[in-house]
Amino acid sequence: MKICFVTFGCRLNRAESLDLEAQYAAAGWDIVQLPSGEETDTLDDSVPDVIVVRGCSVTAKAQRDCEKKIAQLRTRFPAAEILTVGCHPDAKPIPPHLAPPSLPDADTPVNRRLSRAYLKVQDGCSGKCAFCIVPSFRGVPVSVPFEQALARARAYIDAGFREIVVTGCNLCLYHDSNRRLPELVSAIAGLESSGHRVRLGSIEPGLCDTSLLNAMEANPNICRFLHLSLQSGSNRMLRLMRRPYTIEQVEEFCVDATRRFGERLAFGADVITGFPGETDADFEATKAFISSHLPFPITHLSSPISHLPFLIPHLHIFPYSERERTEAATMTPVVPVEVRRARVKELEIIAVANHERFAHSLIGQEVEVCVERDGNGRTDEYVRCLLKGTAPRRSIVRAVVDDYFPKTGSLSATIRA
Repeated sequence: MKICFVTFGCRLNRAESLDLEAQYAAAGWDIVQLPSGEETDTLDDSVPDVIVVRGCSVTAKAQRDCEKKIAQLRTRFPAAEILTVGCHPDAKPIPPHLAPPSLPDADTPVNRRLSRAYLKVQDGCSGKCAFCIVPSFRGVPVSVPFEQALARARAYIDAGFREIVVTGCNLCLYHDSNRRLPELVSAIAGLESSGHRVRLGSIEPGLCDTSLLNAMEANPNICRFLHLSLQSGSNRMLRLMRRPYTIEQVEEFCVDATRRFGERLAFGADVITGFPGETDADFEATKAFISSHLPFPITHLSSPISHLPFLIPHLHIFPYSERERTEAATMTPVVPVEVRRARVKELEIIAVANHERFAHSLIGQEVEVCVERDGNGRTDEYVRCLLKGTAPRRSIVRAVVDDYFPKTGSLSATIRA
């Protein structure tokens, strides 16, 4: 039997698809790719008997894209059985006659198709965010047992992976006995190897505290990259969104992190524009928070500083999208769709400027790059890098940055001998 996987959405979805693919491969199924080359690493022209689509419905657009792809697949492969799983209203359990033999655990064979390993350690969320539909798909928080997660990470290292991306629905809710995310990533970082690093997926402001920064400080091989589920720079919007933090708490966390790790620490952030009730003033507060145009005064810290000394070079910006069965779907006043989209464009200009400013600061600096296909990879700070020189796929190399190409958002760097 031939089976194909199509995945939408986040790193967690990617981790789940890769684990499932490994299970089917271990059971003797033939893993194939879409014939037209639409999926990454397409190498096989075989027609699948079964197609597993792991959906995403975090936004209306994501759901539409998923449903459009399913319709196309039904037309192109009328004889194939198409299974929809994951975060989608039509998702169903895989029927017994097509199910793999067991659930993912430490003994599941490692999927070697990608250059970085995706390690799922947590699922579900207890948050009550007004806009979010994910808990209706993912359920309550569940954590992978500490030793099982550690054994899985060790299996990835033994298989040759040198970057492990730790993923979860809400990573900061990881909890096994008295061990939480900082203890887990410290243990993964401390595994014996010829050299590996750990990258964190998105983290929730207000839930991850300084203990996570302590873990990073104690383990230099935890990537200096923190992606925050920020959503807004306005406290009024954060309250309406039912987010569990204030913008001052986010500022203080970022300032503390930058004081510890310096300007090479890269931040990322998710931002929503046009949430119900968002005024021009609320939007300006978000612009001010993410803007590279300093200064931005901070007065609430115990040791006040005159300006906000950090930059957010990685921004994911989304127009607000109504999701049925969420509180926000009935909230007013509704921001017109054209205003939401216009605000996205404004923030995207800032995002490009932030990324360019950060990337230019790396020129002449030595970076560590996890080598992927075609001589490129990602730096510790999660900047795309084109490498001059050769190195094995999945290895981590040191290279000196020569230039930055704005059109592709990529650095170029020469591998050190």
